Amino acid sequence: MTKHCFIKTYGCQMNDRDSEIIEQLLAQIGYITVADMNDADLVVLNTCSIRAKAEQKVYSLLGQLRPNKERNPKMRIVVAGCVAQQEGNKLIRKMPHVDIVVGTQQVYRIPELLEAIERGESKRGLALDLSSDFEIPPYQQFAPVVSPTPVNKSTEPQIKKFVTIMQGCNNYCSYCVVPATRGREISRPVRDILEEVQLLISKGVKEVTLLGQNVNSYGKTNQVAEEPVDFAGLLRQVAALEGLKRLRFTTSNPKDLSEELMRCFAELDVLCPHFHLPVQSGSNRVLKLMNRKYTVESYLEKVDTLRSYRPDIALATDIIVGHPGETDEDFEETMELLEKVRFHGSFSFKYSDRPGTRSSEFSDKIDEKVKSTRLARFQKRQDEIGLERNQEFVGTVVEVMVEKVENGDGRGRNPTNHLVHFPANDTLRPGDFVSVAVEHAGKHSLRGIIKK
Repeated sequence: MTKHCFIKTYGCQMNDRDSEIIEQLLAQIGYITVADMNDADLVVLNTCSIRAKAEQKVYSLLGQLRPNKERNPKMRIVVAGCVAQQEGNKLIRKMPHVDIVVGTQQVYRIPELLEAIERGESKRGLALDLSSDFEIPPYQQFAPVVSPTPVNKSTEPQIKKFVTIMQGCNNYCSYCVVPATRGREISRPVRDILEEVQLLISKGVKEVTLLGQNVNSYGKTNQVAEEPVDFAGLLRQVAALEGLKRLRFTTSNPKDLSEELMRCFAELDVLCPHFHLPVQSGSNRVLKLMNRKYTVESYLEKVDTLRSYRPDIALATDIIVGHPGETDEDFEETMELLEKVRFHGSFSFKYSDRPGTRSSEFSDKIDEKVKSTRLARFQKRQDEIGLERNQEFVGTVVEVMVEKVENGDGRGRNPTNHLVHFPANDTLRPGDFVSVAVEHAGKHSLRGIIKK
């Protein structure tokens, strides 16, 4: 009898990759993914607790699942990821219809915990261990890496994949829950990473994104090679693999951005000129409160250096508005930074207290209305600058990797990660590369025609 699972992912690309692994692990014990949780024998919520809103969404969906569980007591509910790590037993007390709670290092145990419940060996599963000795399992343990297409996804081939190179973080920014939910930094062996990327290439993958909470510090912990490899060295080895067309990475902390890494953008042909470099604030005083360990001046110097190596690089960032203690003057400095750098895009959010973080104990919290006003102003100006940046592409020809063709409309992304639309016929396939002459720019995408 076929078993069906529904996997809901919250948050970042790290969670997207973890959900892929969960899907692959479940496929090994007979589960097929479905699009509707009402059709599922198993529901997995892979959670994020980086912001309060994401956590609230998890609890809301768990509440909606309670009637499903009452109608079908054999349905299993799993909560994985950062909220699971953070809440642990409290989550089961709040939501007793949940069967399994697994932390960020324990997602690999989901099949084992499910089977123990099915055999009657336990009523619930709880696995929350975080260990500095943890080793990210090699990809062979959850093969196939390119999984069979589940019924809730397109039949198009998978041409882009994430590869985790490390997890955890040692930075302890005052607002951030990641060290508590993901643990200390753990780097994967270079050999494992290269073997996984090579296998993906052999399966038809054209673009790989290397993932970590702070990829810039790759190799600083638990190196197993005879000669330690830093992130720039890893990039060079991955870029040298035959058949790889595009290489990206995320996310980076500016304090760990080396000259050698910046030089990679000029020297590695497959490394895309797109860099997400979170600054969080334009105020040195707030950056110090955040424990970010760099200054606005050092950030701007690195932006200038990046652009000297790769003038066409597209820069994106993260901004937190309303961190405790942020004054009107501090916020104005953030707006000034936006004008100086003119980011191509940004992810910007209102600050929210997270459990166990230092900033949650700060007394000088910012009024919600003030935070909302500041955020709206920042986002409005960012949208204007983003449109102006996009308009710089009008009249140019960009290389686009086709991702989808439907009803005469093709779309894909150029090396700077801009979404590009163009008229296309059915002869094009995902993974093909076309040259597109850009004729129009919107706030979030470009449009043009294929240049013959």
